[in-house]
Amino acid sequence: MKTNLWLALCLLTPFGLAIGQEAAPAAPAAPVDPRPIVGPGYDDTAMIPGTEWRVHDNRRPHPAIVTPGTDGSAPSDAVVLFDGTDFSHWQGPKGEPTWKLENGYMEVANKGGQIRSKEEFGDCQLHVEWASPNPPKGESQGRGNSGVFLMGCYEIQVLDCYENKTYADGQTASIYGQMPPEVNACRPPGEWQSYDIIFTAPVFKDGKLESPAYITLLHNGVLVHNHVALIGRTAHKNLAKYSPHGPKGPICLQDHGNPVRYRNIWVRPLPPAPPVD
Repeated sequence: MKTNLWLALCLLTPFGLAIGQEAAPAAPAAPVDPRPIVGPGYDDTAMIPGTEWRVHDNRRPHPAIVTPGTDGSAPSDAVVLFDGTDFSHWQGPKGEPTWKLENGYMEVANKGGQIRSKEEFGDCQLHVEWASPNPPKGESQGRGNSGVFLMGCYEIQVLDCYENKTYADGQTASIYGQMPPEVNACRPPGEWQSYDIIFTAPVFKDGKLESPAYITLLHNGVLVHNHVALIGRTAHKNLAKYSPHGPKGPICLQDHGNPVRYRNIWVRPLPPAPPVD
């Protein structure tokens, strides 16, 4: 009888615990992620360091859809600064630019001075097409000279360096006065050339430089600068150095007295680069 009673008590005690011993509390349920599921994926994988997302997270937002351009034309999310029809996005030293406008391009002319975009940009992707005069005239810095300025103060040199030598940090596609391109990818005078620039703006804090500007540049599809740190604002015959400025600035095209042509200019503003640990 005693044996049967003991067996009955064991069967009635949760999980076979001894009489008087409390059952362990149940583990708390894992919190439910309130964010909606947006597509296929997982919710039980490891967290990616430095983010709020899991590996293959089924709640991670998908990138926006952008229609790419063809043959260098603007993608659907770009700001088109020049499509060959007017100067509506540009201003000169005294208002409306006085450069020549014809046949889908603009040309440095009429002593019009440097022109700049009305919109201002910080971190961005910039596409510019340009052509130096043909037949060529002059030599070294006097041959097809112009320039593309990011934020109005960081210059990528425009110059005809097809069979034309000049100082290395002033030739075509150089970061003027700072860094020559890795290679000379120039086409002959008169042919259209392209710059595709990825620009990271400098960051200033309390009047001091916290992070320099960076430039990645493809000249005619050839990588000639790969995330190069700039040492400061562009200068001629002087060492470049930084001075504080705002987070955005205009795109500027230089009038150096040579009839350089430009067309198909567009820019995509980019989100700030994530900090590096």
